[in-house]
Amino acid sequence: MTVAFERLAGHVVIAETDEGVSAVWKTILNGQGEWLAQEILRFELTAANVRKALDEDSNGSAVSLRQRAFLTLLRNRVQRGGIMAPGAGLVKNGENNRGISSRWYPETLARRIREISMNLDRISFHAGDGFALIDEYLAEESAAFYVDPPYMKAARRLYRNWQVDHRRLFEKMAVVSGSFLMSYDNDGEIQDMAREFGFECRPVPSAPTCSSHRNKVVISKDINRWWEFVNRNPKKENKNHE
Repeated sequence: MTVAFERLAGHVVIAETDEGVSAVWKTILNGQGEWLAQEILRFELTAANVRKALDEDSNGSAVSLRQRAFLTLLRNRVQRGGIMAPGAGLVKNGENNRGISSRWYPETLARRIREISMNLDRISFHAGDGFALIDEYLAEESAAFYVDPPYMKAARRLYRNWQVDHRRLFEKMAVVSGSFLMSYDNDGEIQDMAREFGFECRPVPSAPTCSSHRNKVVISKDINRWWEFVNRNPKKENKNHE
């Protein structure tokens, strides 16, 4: 989003396979962002209301695309660590012992959605496999890729769609004409693959609120071109584009 907001690229294309996350992007980019923002602002966050909403979603009840978007955001905010995988429990103590409301900031969420809505002409969404999107821009020297796949170790616990052929992904990035940055967990197998393909790795500490407190790594063929962006002031980022 920072790339789009600060006009660091002519256009930003996002790929996602998860049905719920896809619903969020489709809703906002189809011009329904204000409805979604208002739905968040008027929702009364109580344990009973949350369980009722999420139970209806889990039971396979027919919901509209925009309602699916709202339920996805709700689930992400109230489940432990934002985990979207089936069976994830609700936040108990949370940040500052605020319980279920510890990660529910309706005004901030609404503002983020409205900021995206003001940049609709600069953002596109691809509902599907990121590999197809890489193939589409494989030969574009002006294309820059940010690749953030489900991580090697924790993916099954965190996501609904967690299976990724990591070697195939490394093979793809080795032949793209443009620049790329990948983010991964700091895992020995990932570092070995990076060395095998001639990529550079640099560790980046996880945020304190991240569900995994292990360090992460960023990987690229030309890491120095990306490093300044990676090390942007997080306080400034959170203030402007959180």
